[in-house]
Amino acid sequence: MDLRKLKTLIDLVSESNISELEITEAEGKVRIVKASAPGTGAPMMMMAPAPVATPLQAAAVPFAPVEVQETGHIVKSPMVGTFYRASSPGSKPLAEVGQAVKEGESICIIEAMKIMNEIEADKTGTITRVMVEDGRAVEFGQALFIIE
Repeated sequence: MDLRKLKTLIDLVSESNISELEITEAEGKVRIVKASAPGTGAPMMMMAPAPVATPLQAAAVPFAPVEVQETGHIVKSPMVGTFYRASSPGSKPLAEVGQAVKEGESICIIEAMKIMNEIEADKTGTITRVMVEDGRAVEFGQALFIIE
């Protein structure tokens, strides 16, 4: 979660009657708790990563996290916006898994501030994976496609 979003959430909690807020995203969980500063009674904000229990942790079975590394070239989002695979609803996607693409060829669209921005392949190769679902919000630098 980026710092701007965290600051906005902290401001929201501090300016409202909410005493606790917990947010879950793909990157993890964050809990923001409004408490009183010791001895002053003045409000104080505390923030900590919320504990996340996986089924293995809940069963008290030790494990080592496995990190999956993608092979190939990752095409990343150049902006924040909404990811679209096709140029219009119901149209054929601009890029499919198994499709050969050339550097500079349009492979998706990201809508940002009501502007449709065509995103081009930055490498020639074959699309091996589409990393985002159509119509989902994407962040700057988020993986969109894998090209090999």
